[in-house]
Amino acid sequence: MPPCEDAPLVLIVDDDETFRSRLRRAFEQREWDADVAPTGEAALQFARERSPDLVLVDLRMPGMSGLDLVPRMRALDSSMAIIVLTGYGSIPTAISATKLGADYYLSKPADADQILSVYEHLRSAPTEAPEVPETVPTLARVEWEHMQRVISDCAGNISQAARLLGIHRRSLQRKLGKFPPAH
Repeated sequence: MPPCEDAPLVLIVDDDETFRSRLRRAFEQREWDADVAPTGEAALQFARERSPDLVLVDLRMPGMSGLDLVPRMRALDSSMAIIVLTGYGSIPTAISATKLGADYYLSKPADADQILSVYEHLRSAPTEAPEVPETVPTLARVEWEHMQRVISDCAGNISQAARLLGIHRRSLQRKLGKFPPAH
């Protein structure tokens, strides 16, 4: 069922097609008009044409990153809510994202209900930080996710990833051999 004409519009900017599709369906089930963009460039073009109410931006994308996209989106329309989503977050990137114009920063996997809770808080009290019940990942989980990302960036080369991480290859393999730490 298509959303009604006055439904709020969300733009989901993420290079992961599965995540984009899942989140789009979730917003449509909540009677939002939802659209997707796989790149920052496509997101800018969409925003020029339709001016979304809410923009969800992945931090790490090929080409224009989320940190590059946020200020450009903000320059197009200062009234849109911009929430940065990432699976590899850190405090410095969260600070950078908000300094560049993001309204909020969520770690993946964030679901539509969490995002909508943040959006409602942003709309109802834009000067206050939203009180979103959010689980903070453990340090072990953040370390594990970081190691996974570095290995991914090294195309699975464990030796190269270990050099970049500044640890011995066997230490990296031992840490990766354990189950991922709980959030």
